[in-house]
Amino acid sequence: MKKAVFFVIAFAFGIGFTVFVLANPFGWSWLSPLGTSLLGGRRSIKKKKASERERKVKYWQAPMDPTFIADEPGKSPMGMDLIPVYEDEADDLPEGAIRIDPVFVQNIGVQSLEIERVDIPFTIRTVGTLTYDDKQLAWVNTKYDGWVETVYVNYIGEPVEKGQKLFEIYSPQLVTTQKEYLQALQYARRMESADYPDITARAKSLVASARERLSYWDITDEQIAELEKSGEIERTLSVVSPVDGIVVEKMDGALQGMFVKAGMNLYKFANLSTIWVDVEIFENQVPWMQLGQQALIELPYEPGKKYVGRVRYLYPFFNKKTRTMKVSIELQNPGQKLRANMYANVVFEVPSARNVLAVPEEAVIHSGRRNVVVLDRGNGTFQAVEVTLGVNGSGLWEVKEGLEDGAVVVVSAQFLIDSESNLQEAIRKIISNKDSSEEPPDASAPEHQRD
Repeated sequence: MKKAVFFVIAFAFGIGFTVFVLANPFGWSWLSPLGTSLLGGRRSIKKKKASERERKVKYWQAPMDPTFIADEPGKSPMGMDLIPVYEDEADDLPEGAIRIDPVFVQNIGVQSLEIERVDIPFTIRTVGTLTYDDKQLAWVNTKYDGWVETVYVNYIGEPVEKGQKLFEIYSPQLVTTQKEYLQALQYARRMESADYPDITARAKSLVASARERLSYWDITDEQIAELEKSGEIERTLSVVSPVDGIVVEKMDGALQGMFVKAGMNLYKFANLSTIWVDVEIFENQVPWMQLGQQALIELPYEPGKKYVGRVRYLYPFFNKKTRTMKVSIELQNPGQKLRANMYANVVFEVPSARNVLAVPEEAVIHSGRRNVVVLDRGNGTFQAVEVTLGVNGSGLWEVKEGLEDGAVVVVSAQFLIDSESNLQEAIRKIISNKDSSEEPPDASAPEHQRD
């Protein structure tokens, strides 16, 4: 009972206090703001309702299908009440432009950026495989038949020096030629004191012919000089390395006692002072590549160490499966630390587009047939414009046509704005077609034109 009496007294006090504040019988100035705040809510509601009565409805629209419009209130095909679209909400805007409520703009996370002129670097990143320099490869074979007797270089990967012995070989052809050379040499020495110049010249010619034959069979000048000095026929002769390098291929598992025929490849040597890197690039990167182009190379096993190479050759064909083109890079190999078949990360810094208008990649909408950028016109107005793009690099697109300096582009949520722009454009066309179909025929036109 006491609680009920308390609530009645409190309610009566509240009513009385409100009436006192609104009436302000003593004219106290400090009560005026309080009375104004109590009446402000009702007044604002009245003003809002009055403004809505003054606004003129342009058409009625289905809430779930904006393309369904009507001249009068009613139901949509889905059974929902049509909502009004006022004339002040459907102002005439440029083609592709729309106006969005600022609250909705904030909710969908629209972000805009003012574009400017910049330099666009174009970087090509790819991977490659190290391989031997074809110009530094050498095969070892014999130009005569014979039997290998003693082998000095036995395994793949063994380093060799130019002139180093590889194996000893016995060849009846070599033995015969050595004998002919020594006989010719002895005959020439006996004929030096003869009084017949023609015979002396013929003897010297025989010596030169036999010596030349030994040279053609890759017998070195040192070996021939040793033969002249000793005057004895060597049963076997040494085959030596023609280059510095390492053994990368070898005939059979062992050469000892093997019969070899003329022209049979026995060893393959590679000089590692220079090495090649084969990489593949895509079709859109080919125009940027040229001979002599610098390449930065880094190997996974040696992070942080960068090697500098140059493009030596662009292969004249594409891989049918990967649609890539092979590029060969020549690289110096100090210390011969680089080996064939290593993997490498390769970076090409190619010439860039300079002082061009550029937009971020995420600001461009690629439809397949055209490229679209959404402009932020301010005050919630956005416009989708078609642009012509140029080069692409470092997250930027060059804009050749469609934008001007200082334009503000949308870099996030532009897909939603572009979709809304296309929808509003479709509605404008529907209304335009409807208005044109309702226009009465011109009375001044001839009768046959009005039919």
